[in-house]
Amino acid sequence: MTLARLHGGPLDGQIIRLDDAEQQTLIVPYSETQLTYRRGGEPSNTGPHDGPTEIGFWFAESEDDFVPRVD
Repeated sequence: MTLARLHGGPLDGQIIRLDDAEQQTLIVPYSETQLTYRRGGEPSNTGPHDGPTEIGFWFAESEDDFVPRVD
């Protein structure tokens, strides 16, 4: 199993499962628009006993403007 850790944008810190470990771009739905995250860096946890492989993806753009949630 390979996981994508999202960095930046409105989904910062979220982790999602990847179907393809070679994937370079993620397009994910967000409200009424879509967000694009691009792969960056090398995979971590690639050993046989250190958990699922994790790959970082950084926010690149959104299809439409969105208003970030303010806590």
